[in-house]
Amino acid sequence: MRTPEPMVEIHRGPFVESQHMGHAVICDGSGGVVEAWGDPDAVVLPRSSAKMIQALPLVMSGAAEAFGIGPARLALACASHQGAPMHVRAVNAWLDELGLGDDDLICGTEASRDKDLRFQMIRDGDSPCRVHNNCSGKHSGFLILTKHLGASSDYVDPAHPVQKSVRDAFEEVTGATSPGFGIDGCSAPNFATSMLGMARAMAFFASAGQRSDTMSEAAQQLVGGMIAYPELVAGDTRACTHLMRAAKEPLALKTGAEGYFVAILPHRGWGISLKIVDGATRASNSAIAALLVRIGVLDAENPEVIRFLNPPVKNWDGLVTGEIRPVAGLTGV
Repeated sequence: MRTPEPMVEIHRGPFVESQHMGHAVICDGSGGVVEAWGDPDAVVLPRSSAKMIQALPLVMSGAAEAFGIGPARLALACASHQGAPMHVRAVNAWLDELGLGDDDLICGTEASRDKDLRFQMIRDGDSPCRVHNNCSGKHSGFLILTKHLGASSDYVDPAHPVQKSVRDAFEEVTGATSPGFGIDGCSAPNFATSMLGMARAMAFFASAGQRSDTMSEAAQQLVGGMIAYPELVAGDTRACTHLMRAAKEPLALKTGAEGYFVAILPHRGWGISLKIVDGATRASNSAIAALLVRIGVLDAENPEVIRFLNPPVKNWDGLVTGEIRPVAGLTGV
C-alpha cells in the first residue's frame, strides 16, 4: 500500500506552515493509468463527486426522456449548487411541474450558501427550505426516477429501487464491486470505491461519445449538460464553475465533500480522481487546478485559475501574509 503524497502547501512568509497530502489518478479511456500520485488502490467515499454516476439511472431508465428533462436539468441533477436564486427557482419549477413540493425532497433543510440570499432571508425572517440544499437538484432527479418506476417515496433507502439502480451503475462504471457505503450529508447512500475505480469511471464518462450503448449515451448527455451549464453545477463563487469556464477545451468538473474532486475531459477520453486526505477544500481546489494546468487544460496565468491554484492568504487587516500553492512540480513546471 502506497502512502499519500504531498500535494498542496500553505506558505507564510518564507515558511511552509502547513502541508496537505493526497492521492490522485489520471486514467485514459481504456482504464489505463496515465499518471498517479499516492495510492491508486486507496478506498474512498467520493461524496458529491459521484453525482453524475447517481444520475445515470435517471437517463438510462428513460425517465429523463419521458419527463422532458433537457441539458440544464441534467446539469442540476449532477450539481452541488449554492442555493442561489437561480438554483432555487430552477428546482422549484422542476418540482411544480411534477406536482410535488419541498416536503417531497429527503435531502434535509440547508441555509443557502449564496451569501446575499442567505442574509436577505435572515432580514426577511424567512426560513431555509430543502430546495436551498446543495443536493436538491440530485434529489429532484431521484424523485423523477421514483415516479417513473412507480416506487415508494423513501427513495434514499439503500434497498429502494432508485438506490439499487445507482449502485449497479456505480459498480459498472468503476469496474469493481463496491465494498459498502456511507450515508451522505443529503441522506442518500454514497458508495465507496478505489481512487483508480473513480478515475476509470470519469474516463468512462469522458470517452462515452465513442460508444453507442445505453449507459454511454446517458453519460454523454450528463457530461454535455454539465459543460453547457457550469453555473448550475456549482455557482458563481465555486471552483467547479470558474475552472470549467476557464478551460481551454471541454471540461466537466465536480467537487465532493472532504477534499474530493473529479474531472472529465471528453476530447482526450481522460478522467481524473483526486482526494486530499485531511478533507480540506482549499487544498483540493488547488490540487485539481494544478493537475489540469499540468496536462494543458488550464492556463496557470489565467486570473480565474489563479484564484484557486494560488490564492493569497490574508490577515484580518487585509494584508497578504502568504499563499496556498501546489507542491513543486505538480503543475508540471
